Amino acid sequence: MTLRICVAQLNFVVGDLAGNAQKIITAARQAHAAGARLLLTPELSICGYAAEDLFFRPAFIAACDDAVKTVAHELAGLKDMTVVVGHPAAVRAGGTRSRSVSAPNRINAATVLCEGRVLATYAKRELPNYQVFDERRYFVPGNDVCVFEAGPADARVKVGLLICEDAWYEAPAREARAAGAELLAVINASPFHVGKGSEREAMMRLRVLDCGLPLVYAHLVGGQDEVVFEGHSFALQADGALAARAPSFVEDLFDVQAECEVAGLRLQGAVEPERSADADLWDALVLGVRDYLGKNGFPGAIIGLSGGIDSALVLAIAVDALGPGRVRAVMMPSPYTADISWIDARDMAQRLGVQYDEISIVPEFEAFRASLAQEFKGLPEDATEENIQARIRGTLLMALSNKSGRIVLTTGNKSEMATGYCTLYGDMAGGFAVIKDLAKTTVFRLARWRNAHDPHGRGINPIPERIITRPPSAELRPDQKDQDSLPEYEVLDAIVERYMENDQGIEDIVAQGYARADVEKVTRLIKLNEYKRRQAPVGIRVTHRSFGKDWRYPITNKFRA
Repeated sequence: MTLRICVAQLNFVVGDLAGNAQKIITAARQAHAAGARLLLTPELSICGYAAEDLFFRPAFIAACDDAVKTVAHELAGLKDMTVVVGHPAAVRAGGTRSRSVSAPNRINAATVLCEGRVLATYAKRELPNYQVFDERRYFVPGNDVCVFEAGPADARVKVGLLICEDAWYEAPAREARAAGAELLAVINASPFHVGKGSEREAMMRLRVLDCGLPLVYAHLVGGQDEVVFEGHSFALQADGALAARAPSFVEDLFDVQAECEVAGLRLQGAVEPERSADADLWDALVLGVRDYLGKNGFPGAIIGLSGGIDSALVLAIAVDALGPGRVRAVMMPSPYTADISWIDARDMAQRLGVQYDEISIVPEFEAFRASLAQEFKGLPEDATEENIQARIRGTLLMALSNKSGRIVLTTGNKSEMATGYCTLYGDMAGGFAVIKDLAKTTVFRLARWRNAHDPHGRGINPIPERIITRPPSAELRPDQKDQDSLPEYEVLDAIVERYMENDQGIEDIVAQGYARADVEKVTRLIKLNEYKRRQAPVGIRVTHRSFGKDWRYPITNKFRA
């Protein structure tokens, strides 16, 4: 006897309730036709993850209820087909609703549907409130167990239902087993960061070994603002062995077969090979760009191409995400732009086949100097003149964006964002910060990785070698180099990782062998530039702690340690 299970690893859109419901309906019909009798959809699949303060709106919750009813109605004719749908639901106490934001009256729910009927509704028990998660703001926890039967009469399986964080704790799985579960089904929306897929598999292995049940892990795929979900759904045997694994960063109706044997259920399915961290990182950035533009309706992207490594990497990502026809590169030379910068910029644009234009900022820069000559009389040139150049470029890019409707992709990296090595209303101007969470050393490594891996089979190294090997420079004054004012990037990035990502103190970092002067300088810059980061565009999160929802520090702050 075999129960075929389909994991609907799909890309949902927050707030597109009708579209999301139709995706579930279509997936269920396809899965049923292929022989599946249990379909698992990701966490909050009806509304998309995460809907944030939309959860506070009664009309939104009511619309989600209607979408679940639509799914139930449309699938009523699928014999023996059980579908698990993730959605928010209101908790009604005495027929009233709380209007207080501080007192949520909603649950993060999963409803089990079969032939048009609601078999059960389960409320998530463990609500995460760390990193990008803020679920206690929106939901109240459940405390019940949900075990339901799925499959045709000759292959009925008792399934214990869990939602994401529930499976990271012992009690929910143990209680499901005590209630008769033979299989755990875990529906999830767990944001990507490098290494997260392996962490999930390892944690779920501990869970099945603890409770002695096989497990199917159904995961979301797609980009939503600053977070990306990579799919990577999987199934584990009761002994922790990998039974099946879905591909990453693509939609997939992932098939898992549950064989009923004397010793219990045995799972079987296709096993996608493990991937390198850089392959995951690249695909996360590509998917993040594609979905941000696609889901928000932007016709294309504009990138200020400088001839440097950061803009080169962003251009390569954008072309992989959107295709060359939807990407425009603009080179804006100043009096300090080296010849090799525009030569390399032209070369890269030609390699990738994107529209490329050059607009000199020299006339505008001279006009600003003339206008400010009296104000600046007798004062030496400094960062003021450098920032004027960056702001001229930002103005030109935003003007082109306004005229064309294309979004400007900013090119600043995490090392620059940490230390403030960027200009408000200049190189920070734009709508989406593609590599905002990449350290500079990672930028170089990923550029080399992309040159060595061609997903399109064109035999082209998109990034000219000289862009990767030349010393980084903002080119805002003669012979400028980044390391004139910053420590070497290997040192800088290591300090940022320890202080910002891992919360190590200054003395702890110094004790690890880093020069006190470097540590104090970098940590001081991180503190001073909080005001800039608050005004930066949203960008893709790929580490376990980014300058976004993971990082909430006061701008006015005298604490130093």
